[in-house]
Amino acid sequence: MSFTQEFKSFALKGNVVDLAVGVIIGGAFGKIVDSVVSDLVMPLVSKAFGGLDFSGYYVALSGQAAGLPLIEAKKLGAVFAYGNFITVALNFAILAFIIFVIIRQMNRLTASQDAAPAAPAEPPPPSEDVLLLREIRDSLRNKN
Repeated sequence: MSFTQEFKSFALKGNVVDLAVGVIIGGAFGKIVDSVVSDLVMPLVSKAFGGLDFSGYYVALSGQAAGLPLIEAKKLGAVFAYGNFITVALNFAILAFIIFVIIRQMNRLTASQDAAPAAPAEPPPPSEDVLLLREIRDSLRNKN
Protein backbone atom coordinates (compact mmCIF):
# COMPACT_ATOMS: atom_id res chain seq x y z
CA MET A 1 0.00 0.00 0.00
CA SER A 2 1.44 3.38 -0.97
CA PHE A 3 1.97 6.20 1.52
CA THR A 4 -0.85 8.32 0.04
CA GLN A 5 -3.31 5.43 0.05
CA GLU A 6 -2.41 4.57 3.65
CA PHE A 7 -2.83 8.22 4.69
CA LYS A 8 -6.17 8.45 2.86
CA SER A 9 -7.34 5.28 4.60
CA PHE A 10 -6.29 6.69 7.98
CA ALA A 11 -7.70 10.20 7.45
CA LEU A 12 -11.10 9.02 6.28
CA LYS A 13 -11.78 6.66 9.18
CA GLY A 14 -14.86 7.59 11.16
CA ASN A 15 -12.93 8.19 14.39
CA VAL A 16 -10.58 10.72 12.82
CA VAL A 17 -13.42 12.65 11.20
CA ASP A 18 -15.40 12.61 14.47
CA LEU A 19 -12.35 13.89 16.34
CA ALA A 20 -11.85 16.70 13.82
CA VAL A 21 -15.46 17.77 14.16
CA GLY A 22 -15.15 17.66 17.96
CA VAL A 23 -12.03 19.82 17.93
CA ILE A 24 -13.66 22.40 15.66
CA ILE A 25 -16.83 22.55 17.74
CA GLY A 26 -14.75 22.63 20.94
CA GLY A 27 -12.79 25.62 19.66
CA ALA A 28 -15.97 27.50 18.83
CA PHE A 29 -17.50 26.50 22.17
CA GLY A 30 -14.38 27.75 23.95
CA LYS A 31 -14.82 31.15 22.31
CA ILE A 32 -18.44 31.27 23.44
CA VAL A 33 -17.50 30.42 27.02
CA ASP A 34 -14.68 32.97 26.93
CA SER A 35 -17.17 35.60 25.82
CA VAL A 36 -19.63 34.58 28.55
CA VAL A 37 -16.91 34.91 31.17
CA SER A 38 -15.36 38.16 29.95
CA ASP A 39 -18.55 39.91 28.80
CA LEU A 40 -21.22 38.62 31.19
CA VAL A 41 -19.83 37.00 34.33
CA MET A 42 -16.75 39.09 35.09
CA PRO A 43 -18.61 42.44 34.87
CA LEU A 44 -21.14 41.08 37.42
CA VAL A 45 -18.33 39.85 39.68
CA SER A 46 -16.60 43.20 39.24
CA LYS A 47 -19.80 45.04 40.19
CA ALA A 48 -20.25 42.81 43.24
CA PHE A 49 -16.72 43.66 44.41
CA GLY A 50 -17.09 47.40 43.89
CA GLY A 51 -16.12 47.86 40.26
CA LEU A 52 -12.94 45.81 40.32
CA ASP A 53 -11.57 44.45 37.03
CA PHE A 54 -9.72 41.22 37.80
CA SER A 55 -8.07 40.95 34.40
CA GLY A 56 -5.97 44.04 35.08
CA TYR A 57 -4.57 42.92 38.46
CA TYR A 58 -0.86 42.26 38.56
CA VAL A 59 2.24 42.55 40.67
CA ALA A 60 5.12 44.36 39.00
CA LEU A 61 8.32 42.31 38.98
CA SER A 62 10.57 44.75 37.10
CA GLY A 63 10.01 47.92 39.10
CA GLN A 64 7.18 49.35 37.00
CA ALA A 65 5.32 52.34 38.41
CA ALA A 66 2.14 51.49 40.33
CA GLY A 67 -1.18 52.06 38.62
CA LEU A 68 -0.12 51.34 35.04
CA PRO A 69 -2.49 49.32 32.88
CA LEU A 70 -1.43 45.69 32.52
CA ILE A 71 -0.49 46.11 28.85
CA GLU A 72 1.81 49.03 29.62
CA ALA A 73 3.35 47.22 32.59
CA LYS A 74 4.09 44.16 30.40
CA LYS A 75 5.87 46.40 27.90
CA LEU A 76 8.16 47.64 30.65
CA GLY A 77 9.06 44.22 32.02
CA ALA A 78 7.87 41.08 33.75
CA VAL A 79 4.61 41.11 35.70
CA PHE A 80 2.80 38.55 37.82
CA ALA A 81 -0.69 38.81 36.22
CA TYR A 82 -2.77 36.99 38.83
CA GLY A 83 -5.98 38.77 37.77
CA ASN A 84 -5.74 37.26 34.32
CA PHE A 85 -5.26 33.85 35.96
CA ILE A 86 -8.44 34.36 38.01
CA THR A 87 -10.34 35.12 34.79
CA VAL A 88 -8.96 32.04 33.01
CA ALA A 89 -9.64 29.81 36.04
CA LEU A 90 -13.23 31.06 36.18
CA ASN A 91 -13.49 30.43 32.45
CA PHE A 92 -12.36 26.83 33.02
CA ALA A 93 -14.80 26.30 35.90
CA ILE A 94 -17.73 27.52 33.81
CA LEU A 95 -16.67 25.38 30.85
CA ALA A 96 -16.29 22.30 33.06
CA PHE A 97 -19.72 22.91 34.61
CA ILE A 98 -21.39 23.31 31.20
CA ILE A 99 -19.76 20.13 29.89
CA PHE A 100 -20.83 18.30 33.07
CA VAL A 101 -24.45 19.39 32.57
CA ILE A 102 -24.39 18.35 28.89
CA ILE A 103 -22.89 14.92 29.64
CA ARG A 104 -25.31 14.40 32.52
CA GLN A 105 -28.29 15.11 30.25
CA MET A 106 -26.90 12.82 27.55
CA ASN A 107 -26.48 10.03 30.12
CA ARG A 108 -30.06 10.53 31.29
CA LEU A 109 -31.36 10.31 27.73
CA THR A 110 -29.42 7.15 26.98
CA ALA A 111 -30.43 5.62 30.33
CA SER A 112 -34.11 6.30 29.66
CA GLN A 113 -33.80 4.67 26.24
CA ASP A 114 -32.05 1.65 27.75
CA ALA A 115 -34.49 1.39 30.68
CA ALA A 116 -37.51 0.80 28.45
CA PRO A 117 -36.49 -2.08 26.20
CA ALA A 118 -39.01 -3.26 23.66
CA ALA A 119 -41.14 -6.23 24.67
CA PRO A 120 -39.68 -9.43 23.30
CA ALA A 121 -41.47 -10.66 20.21
CA GLU A 122 -43.47 -13.86 20.39
CA PRO A 123 -41.43 -16.74 19.08
CA PRO A 124 -42.73 -18.11 15.79
CA PRO A 125 -44.82 -21.26 16.02
CA PRO A 126 -42.86 -24.50 15.58
CA SER A 127 -42.68 -25.92 12.08
CA GLU A 128 -44.52 -29.03 10.98
CA ASP A 129 -41.33 -31.08 11.19
CA VAL A 130 -40.85 -30.15 14.84
CA LEU A 131 -44.48 -30.92 15.65
CA LEU A 132 -44.21 -34.31 13.93
CA LEU A 133 -40.99 -35.13 15.81
CA ARG A 134 -42.67 -34.21 19.10
CA GLU A 135 -45.58 -36.55 18.35
CA ILE A 136 -43.17 -39.37 17.57
CA ARG A 137 -41.25 -38.73 20.78
CA ASP A 138 -44.42 -38.68 22.86
CA SER A 139 -45.74 -41.90 21.29
CA LEU A 140 -42.42 -43.65 21.96
CA ARG A 141 -42.55 -42.55 25.60
CA ASN A 142 -46.07 -43.90 25.98
CA LYS A 143 -45.07 -47.33 24.59
CA ASN A 144 -42.30 -47.79 27.17
